[in-house]
Amino acid sequence: MKAVIQRVTSASVMVDGSIVGQINQGIMILLGVEKGDTEAQADWLVGKICGVRIFSDEAGKMNLSVQDIAGSLLVVSQFTLAGNCAKGKRPSFDTAAPADEGKRLYEYFVATARRTGIPVETGIFQADMQVELVNDGPVTFILEK
Repeated sequence: MKAVIQRVTSASVMVDGSIVGQINQGIMILLGVEKGDTEAQADWLVGKICGVRIFSDEAGKMNLSVQDIAGSLLVVSQFTLAGNCAKGKRPSFDTAAPADEGKRLYEYFVATARRTGIPVETGIFQADMQVELVNDGPVTFILEK
């Protein structure tokens, strides 16, 4: 399971011209699910993302978590994170989880994140989405478990 997390001042996701998820300050999460991924991996990622200290304190140091700043999460399924561009000119998606398993783990991830008490917004699994965000910093990390 892979997640690209970005510290944002705002982020939104649109489907068919309508906003389906939107946050102000918080973390934008692009989540990719691969074959063999488990609920334990999702649990670990949620814990890491909710606790990682990537927001600035009064001294300007990254010392606060999304929980500390009362921020939000925007979780968007990102099938292409499972893409492999090592050979040829077209990505291979052989490692991507089948759609039903990917959706199940994506929904599990979202439900687990919501149980933390942090406000969580989402995109729509398998939809053609347009994502807008203001990356604060920019601060971006790749997490893989």
